[in-house]
Order: sequence, then structure tokens, then C-alpha cells
Amino acid sequence: MAQATLTHVLEAIKALDPDELQRVQQAVQEQLAQRRYSPDEERFHEALLASGLVKEIKPPCMTPSGRHPLIQAQGKPVSETLIEERR
Repeated sequence: MAQATLTHVLEAIKALDPDELQRVQQAVQEQLAQRRYSPDEERFHEALLASGLVKEIKPPCMTPSGRHPLIQAQGKPVSETLIEERR
């Protein structure tokens, strides 16, 4: 998408009411759900399935980083708690 178009769309989103924003979010999620692997990745996955190394190929990750957001743990470090609970 051209940068000018993206900028225009982002500016237009700022003027929408909450119901319209929900509809936009749903449309974006539907578009993201249609994302597929590249043809090379598809061939690789088919080879893995055919060889029996894997049983299924999951759809591509929807989050840009592929990671969940970090949370702040309160109290002592989680690693200390795990070690104490294992004793």
C-alpha cells in the first residue's frame, strides 16, 4: 500500500465512532485471517506432511512479532518462586 494511502486511512480512522471502529477491526481481522504462507513455505510444509515429520501445519501467526506481550510480575522473581515450589 502506498504511504499516502496508508496515512489517509489512518487519519480517517480517527474520525470514526466506536461502532464503526469495531466494524473496521472486524474487516481487518478477516483480511489477516486470509494470509497464507509463501509458495516456497507451502511446498516445504507439504514435504514435511508427506514425509510424516509433522501431522499438521498451523496457520501463520496473526501478531506481528509472533510473541505475546510481556507482563510485570510483582514480588520476587518468578524463577525463585519456581525453584522454591519444586523443592
